[in-house]
Amino acid sequence: MDNTVTIALDAMGGDFGPSVVIPGAARFLKSHQNLHFLIYGDEAQINIYLNKYPDLAVASKVIHTDKYVENHDKPSSALRKSKGTSMRMAIEAVNTGDAGAVVSAGNTGALMAMAKLILRPLEGIHRPAIASIIPAPEGDTIMMDMGANLLVEAENLVQFALLGSLFAKAHKGASIDKPTVGILNIGSEDSKGPDHVKGAAEILSTITFPGTYTGYVEGNDILNGPADVIVTDGYAGNIALKTMEGTAKSVGRMLKNALKSDPLAMLGSLLAFFAFSRFKKKADPRLYNGGVFLGLNGLCVKSHGGTDQIGFASAIKLAYQLANAGYIDQVRFEIEKLMEQESLID
Repeated sequence: MDNTVTIALDAMGGDFGPSVVIPGAARFLKSHQNLHFLIYGDEAQINIYLNKYPDLAVASKVIHTDKYVENHDKPSSALRKSKGTSMRMAIEAVNTGDAGAVVSAGNTGALMAMAKLILRPLEGIHRPAIASIIPAPEGDTIMMDMGANLLVEAENLVQFALLGSLFAKAHKGASIDKPTVGILNIGSEDSKGPDHVKGAAEILSTITFPGTYTGYVEGNDILNGPADVIVTDGYAGNIALKTMEGTAKSVGRMLKNALKSDPLAMLGSLLAFFAFSRFKKKADPRLYNGGVFLGLNGLCVKSHGGTDQIGFASAIKLAYQLANAGYIDQVRFEIEKLMEQESLID
């Protein structure tokens, strides 16, 4: 039985284009031989890097186009002139079934607009959302929405819980059966929070879905891994994400300065070298690179535009995990079961 997973790559997206996309693909291919890549972009530029990786060249097909979306393009402008661009062609490969997922480091707004236009939301899904992986002391946490929907209703948060639960199962594999789900809120008491948050909590406490609802999660607890999945609106989610990223950078700078402050501190840092190395690896943002657009009739992963090959390989990993798990079919099945419980949601 052929279990090959095909992934479409927008080679021209991001700050570095093929110089990161191709080495990133080669890096992930080393540990996953059942992969095939459709690489869209300028063939001459792609081959400069692809020729350095014979195994990747064998596992890939390059589709030439000299058109690509600029990082500074507005979504509306990029959409109007999208025909024939590497980004659009890669998304269309998912829509036609030629690829199981698409990965791009290109313009976020343009990618979201094209993905929603071409792949369309799954039947029953009201608001597709962006999900990201947040590192936690014990495993990882899936958090969504990270910016696609600034305002949501209770029903949207319920659907995010379903989408996120299935994502968590695909990401963590056999180690998890029913992911725990929490809702981001300003307190843990049932009486706290806006109506859409309290409404979602009431519904999730009543219905059957792929996860287990465990209650509210406060902002100061996100990084402690209180749940496998945390759902929120895109406004709060995006602020939380950027706050965590900024805090991590600030703490890193302060720690580095403290360790260089005097000879005794430098000696202590040498003695703790292996502990610091483990911490650095666990907190390395490149290993959590990639936001997934969930709720569409196809898988679309957005890599950070400024990442390196390690980060891009992580984005490919997300696409592979979801495609290999049959994520879209699982969502279709579970959303149908959820709609059968509509009397509990209305």
